[in-house]
Amino acid sequence: RWIKFEEKVEDGGERWSAPHVPALPLHSLFQLRTCLQKGTMLLDLDATSFKEIIDKVLSRQPEEAELQPALRERLAALLLLQPQHQTTKSLLQLLAELVVSPCRGRKPACPTRHPPSASSLGQYPYSHSLACGFCCFLSFFAGKAKRRSEPTTQLSKTPLKEQLRNRFKKKIPPGAEAAHVAVGEVEFLEKPFAAFIRLRRAVSLGSLAEVSLPSRFLFILLGPPKVKSYHEVGRAMATLLTDELFRRVARQAEHREDLIAGIEAFLDELIVLPPGKWDPSARIPPPSHLPSPRRRTAVDPLDQQPHGNGDMTAAGDRGSPGHPHSGEELERTGRLFGGLLRDIRRKAPWYGSDFSDALHPQCLSAVLYIYLATVTNAITFGGMLGDATANMQGVLESFLGTAFAGFVFCLFSGQPLTILSSTGPVLVFERLLFSFSQDHSLDYLEFRLWIGLWVAFFGVVLVATEASHLVQYFTRFTEEGFCALISLIFIYDSLKKMLSLADAFPINWQYRLDNVTSYSCICNLRRLFNPILTCLTTLHCPPLPSIQSPLTTLAGLSRTQCLDRGGHLLGTSCQYVPDVTLISFLLFGGTFLFCTALKRFRSSRYFPVGVRKLVSDFAVILAILASCAVDAVLGLETPKLLVPSELKPTNPARGWIVFPFGANPWWVCLVSALPAVLVTILIFMDQQITAVILNRREYKLQKGAGFHLDLLCVSLLMVATSVTGLPWYVSATVISLAHMESLRKESATSAPGEHPEFLGIREQRLTGLAVFTLMGVSIFMAPVLKHIPMPVLYGVFLHMGVMALNSIQLMDRVRLLLMPAKHQPDLAYLRHVPLRRVHLFTVIQLLCLALLWVLKSTTAAIIFPVMV
Repeated sequence: RWIKFEEKVEDGGERWSAPHVPALPLHSLFQLRTCLQKGTMLLDLDATSFKEIIDKVLSRQPEEAELQPALRERLAALLLLQPQHQTTKSLLQLLAELVVSPCRGRKPACPTRHPPSASSLGQYPYSHSLACGFCCFLSFFAGKAKRRSEPTTQLSKTPLKEQLRNRFKKKIPPGAEAAHVAVGEVEFLEKPFAAFIRLRRAVSLGSLAEVSLPSRFLFILLGPPKVKSYHEVGRAMATLLTDELFRRVARQAEHREDLIAGIEAFLDELIVLPPGKWDPSARIPPPSHLPSPRRRTAVDPLDQQPHGNGDMTAAGDRGSPGHPHSGEELERTGRLFGGLLRDIRRKAPWYGSDFSDALHPQCLSAVLYIYLATVTNAITFGGMLGDATANMQGVLESFLGTAFAGFVFCLFSGQPLTILSSTGPVLVFERLLFSFSQDHSLDYLEFRLWIGLWVAFFGVVLVATEASHLVQYFTRFTEEGFCALISLIFIYDSLKKMLSLADAFPINWQYRLDNVTSYSCICNLRRLFNPILTCLTTLHCPPLPSIQSPLTTLAGLSRTQCLDRGGHLLGTSCQYVPDVTLISFLLFGGTFLFCTALKRFRSSRYFPVGVRKLVSDFAVILAILASCAVDAVLGLETPKLLVPSELKPTNPARGWIVFPFGANPWWVCLVSALPAVLVTILIFMDQQITAVILNRREYKLQKGAGFHLDLLCVSLLMVATSVTGLPWYVSATVISLAHMESLRKESATSAPGEHPEFLGIREQRLTGLAVFTLMGVSIFMAPVLKHIPMPVLYGVFLHMGVMALNSIQLMDRVRLLLMPAKHQPDLAYLRHVPLRRVHLFTVIQLLCLALLWVLKSTTAAIIFPVMV
């Protein structure tokens, strides 16, 4: 059988082989061409049953090949016998059959037990190329048929129960049709009988096919045993029907010559392997990517352009100076707010589907995954903001700001898959602004408010003048440099956080198991009382005779209690802590490896497709749950996720509303415009570069982008966050990429041996809204979230950074630097660009990336988006 690749029933007759590329003898194609030239051909035949088809075929034979009436009757009776199909069974069915008949052996072969039939499945859209292949079941009549009694079971006019229950139907795409190929040896024929039939309307032919589908094409080839090539001719016919270009010819053919021309075109593209250079019995595994049929035709020049997900030319070579959406979305209208109005008109029809399209289990896993990533990011940046601004902005402000800004952005933006977050350049600016305010006796929050208002004003001006059209000049060089830098920052920060655990929980290098009897630690309260020594171990120390009863309650003080009462610790084991650092690194690495392994489980060979997809969709959540379970079982005091539990400002000296006047001189509102220009450039570049990356052609987004609308939302949010003293937010590249990767759609059905086709991204608003709603209520979920170890979340951060880094072409070209030429993959650009120029481009890109890294590590990091 064929859908896209050939499958054979193994010699044991109990299972189908692995799908493989069909290898045909060249002579079989020539014989097939002869059969079509001399045999019966009926195009656009009107028939409703297989019996009617056979009767019309036998009655319309050419005069030179016409059969005797007796032979026609015998041949019709043979073709109308019920074929025996090798049905696809589940594991439970196979086990049940094994239990019922454990000693069942192979049935004796009976060459005439069923007619030589083959069924082929395919889809025939009228407006474009045919996407699905064919499935063929071939049986062969041996020359000894006349010595055996023929079966009396006739072909059923209605589908059999086995056809309706066949699990193979799950592999067939909706709207598929069937084609049938019947070949074999028949002793009562003296010369071959060949017929090709195309029905005017696809009809169901009862129990002829393995699954119940409407049928359109049939090919019959029966003849005497002296010719031994019928089986290969049948395989050649089935292979031709799996070819999309030949199927198009077969559907549109009006004469016999049209089919012959289709075979000639197929032969023109044929590649011959010389005998003796390969094993004909070897099965060629299916390739990971098939070439598009459009590249094989020269009908339309547009068809010569590269299409397809993952192709480097399609992914990177933009139609204009750099951006795939250089058409309507970035064209200037010449009117104020013209681009914004066009964005709104483009996105408005999709607004309802932005919620209905989210009703899928995959969206649940995306919500949990991105929520935990956003929580970790908010805590990290909130802590750093607190250190930089004397807690004028802390973790609580980071939580509330992320929830508010993210929710509003997802509700009204043009690209709701974008996740807003604080970024490194914004953090650097906040630190510099706070230091400047302290040095010049200015109120930091009021000064910041005026800067935010000016930034919002400049942002609205940029939207009004359609400045986002400059996005089309961002090249792959710019996109990859920015994405690589942000990804490396994620990887670096996760590793830095883990290494800092060695300071909080130092590894006890001096601990020796043999010296355990000499280790002790006591609490010295000599400053408050007479010398009192209290054990800090878990053992109960006997009360000292000299201590009065009111003081005996001090026995067994913990380290914290001892220090709170003004004591200090004495002993050789006072600095000992369990190996928290070691288990933290194990949780960190285990989470990262577990996430990576489960994400790749989709392409595994184990378990059914549905199970693999489910595990892959929930990979990050399963990894987090597994790591949390390991941590809970071990019971060590690893650092946990701490979420604010009270709704009050981190710094008691500030309120929730920042007033524009009163604390600073009047001229501050005017001077604020100067630093606001720098922040505007920072916000514009950071936002739009991320938008370019998210709207790449290879993501196959269907609902369009909204560059002007997104910039307007970010600008207006600057007003709200500045007035409330919350952090400023802009698109987060790595988290947004992770969000999109978690919403990848793939084809529900795929032919055996074919990889699921990438269909695009599940574009909707509900996952983002749910993530930021959970962020807002995280304060009330602190009792649950406190059980999640921070090393686990850092492992998720590392996974996100590595995934984003591997998604850019730069990493492929870096690997080429380390590969000998003979081991390099067959990439599209290597066929057209000299290798030394590829390496030169990569080296220049790496040097620029190193310069950006050095720049972002200094106080000049605020201008790094401009440098990009």
